Amino acid sequence: QVQLVESGGGLVQAGGSLRLSCAASGSIFSINAMGWYRQTPGKQRELVAVITKNDLTHYADFVKGRFTISRDNTWNTVYLQMNSLKPEDTAVYYCNAYKFVGTAADYWGRGTQVTVSS
Repeated sequence: QVQLVESGGGLVQAGGSLRLSCAASGSIFSINAMGWYRQTPGKQRELVAVITKNDLTHYADFVKGRFTISRDNTWNTVYLQMNSLKPEDTAVYYCNAYKFVGTAADYWGRGTQVTVSS
């Protein structure tokens, strides 16, 4: 089991920045990748960014050049630096951990609200 706790959300004006953190605990040694997703009411959860155990990263087109995902070496914490925020970035942001040890498993945090005012 992996427990994930997000922090760092809040209210920011358009053009501003926020840094989200995801603290992971439990069986983190075999995590293959961690990522950030976001969801707004009435819409499906969508991928924002992901980082693998080999530090490969992937970003959704709508955040490329603005957001940066990073992690510490032991998967204790994953970060999402969000710059040049837009009102359409307003959402609940969720941290995800993916493991594959014989079978695949996804773990989720409870989310943190990000609100960008115009």
